[in-house]
Amino acid sequence: MMTVSNRDARYNMAYQQIRPWDVFDDQVLDIMQSLPREQFVPHAYRSLAFADTRIPLGHGQVMMEPKLEARMLQSLAVRPSDQILEVGTGSGFVTACLASLGNSVSSFDIYDAFINTAKEKIAMQGINNVHLHLGNAFAAELPREGFDVIAVTGSLPAYNDQCEQFLAPGGRLFMVVGTSPVMEAILVTRHGDEFVEEHLFETDLPLLELLPQPSRFSF
Repeated sequence: MMTVSNRDARYNMAYQQIRPWDVFDDQVLDIMQSLPREQFVPHAYRSLAFADTRIPLGHGQVMMEPKLEARMLQSLAVRPSDQILEVGTGSGFVTACLASLGNSVSSFDIYDAFINTAKEKIAMQGINNVHLHLGNAFAAELPREGFDVIAVTGSLPAYNDQCEQFLAPGGRLFMVVGTSPVMEAILVTRHGDEFVEEHLFETDLPLLELLPQPSRFSF
């Protein structure tokens, strides 16, 4: 019986599943093909690595559908010089994608199992511009205006402005807000002291377990 290689499966995922979901950025499509997503999937779900479905990671968290990962990456328009903050390391796959596109990634997760597994998987890919942190990103001492890209990989019940203080001028912030089963992915771009919100698409993600408090900072 003929089997499809992982390389062919990744190609099919990119062009039959991701691209039809309005992902036209060649860099993003290339990253989704070149990084071995199957290596980041829990072993019990390895057969679903390229499927259009979310994959359980434990602790009530999931690995997003490939098309959602790709849409997020495309919306953030990551540049080679970008400093990136990721809230929610999870499987480490999105972390690896961000690191492949940008200058460096600081990624936070509250579960040491996720951090340890991601560290191993990312190292296996020869990626060395990722800094993994165990803890709540919203309680960490982060540099104000220190990040060009912020990716929040869990949902919030409503938009919270706390991340805005960490965005550099021209920076982009992705997050998902709302109540299950219908939430909205939004992109916030900083233009000077102004933050412009763009509504991207509907989706559904598990709630962040340690929610941020409303920001006390203002510009």
